[in-house]
Amino acid sequence: MRARRLRVSTLALVLALLYSPFALNAQEQKPWPIRAVIISTFEVGNDIGDIPGEYQFWVEREHLTEVVDFPGGAVLPPGQHALRTNKEHTVLGMLSGTTLVNATASTMALGLDPRFDLTHTYFLINGIAGVNPDVASIGSAAWANYVVGDVVRMIDPREAPKAWPYGLFPTGAIEPNPKTTDAPTWHRSNLYTLNPKLVAWAFAQTKDLKLMDDDKVAAFRATFTGFPNAQKPPFVLLGDTFASDYYWHGAIMNKFAEDWVRLWTNGKGTFAMTEMEDSGFMGAMERLNALHRVDINRVLVLRTGSNYSMQRPGHEPVESLTAPYIGSKVSLEAAYLCGSTVLHKILADWPNTYAHIPGE
Repeated sequence: MRARRLRVSTLALVLALLYSPFALNAQEQKPWPIRAVIISTFEVGNDIGDIPGEYQFWVEREHLTEVVDFPGGAVLPPGQHALRTNKEHTVLGMLSGTTLVNATASTMALGLDPRFDLTHTYFLINGIAGVNPDVASIGSAAWANYVVGDVVRMIDPREAPKAWPYGLFPTGAIEPNPKTTDAPTWHRSNLYTLNPKLVAWAFAQTKDLKLMDDDKVAAFRATFTGFPNAQKPPFVLLGDTFASDYYWHGAIMNKFAEDWVRLWTNGKGTFAMTEMEDSGFMGAMERLNALHRVDINRVLVLRTGSNYSMQRPGHEPVESLTAPYIGSKVSLEAAYLCGSTVLHKILADWPNTYAHIPGE
């Protein structure tokens, strides 16, 4: 009887070893305690060694040399885009894919991945964007206090009342620019507020940096007569982002974005950058925070201007909408310079920044 019990116990142990993923190499199953995640939205070609997109400078300059399979990541030819990490497994890079749906899905997949402990991780959402010429210039870098989404009602402006400035207005409202957002249904879905103390700290670390400029960008800036901020050399500012799956452009839509950000932030925010992902990132972060998978107070959004969000004076919007980004190089360099400055300060003081968020 004793021998039979021993055989049964041995068989149970063998089955457990064969079929339990947690029993196979327990050391490998322990989640990596990630200190920082860098999130970019696109790459032009390869992650290294060719024309850079948003991701490449981070991979090359932060030595994210190890490739980590990411089945839940963005589906890009020829398949899912892998994660990248440094050899210490403390910094992780993710390419989310562009548009709101990819930003949301990729972030949820990462946040729920059991291979990573993200509970004390700092997230740097980092990419290029269209810059509002009323606020800043191509190559400038904006740290966001607010991310505003695009849940909106729309009438074709050719059919809208003649007094309306455009045909877009909040869900639940009856016209553009209502006095308050209390009435519209789903009003919360359009506003995401970042940790103001961390944002102020990040801005303070970078506000005096000298950002890259070049002669072609400077000459193009000069054509924005009547827009003094658009004519300045690149600089670092506090400015908010408007996320939309519409790749919009032009003076009328730029006015809408200014009004929209002002409306949802109760006049506290300033529309600086337009992009296609940030409300998706923040929506996922809110849910992951509620699941105690991440700390949403450790999220930063940094956008840099690769092009203006409207046409220059005397030109048609379709001209600049379809033109190549004249500021691609300077905006990518600004994104890395400002973002890495903050990243390195966080990592250099890790025992303190692990326990206490800078600026608080």
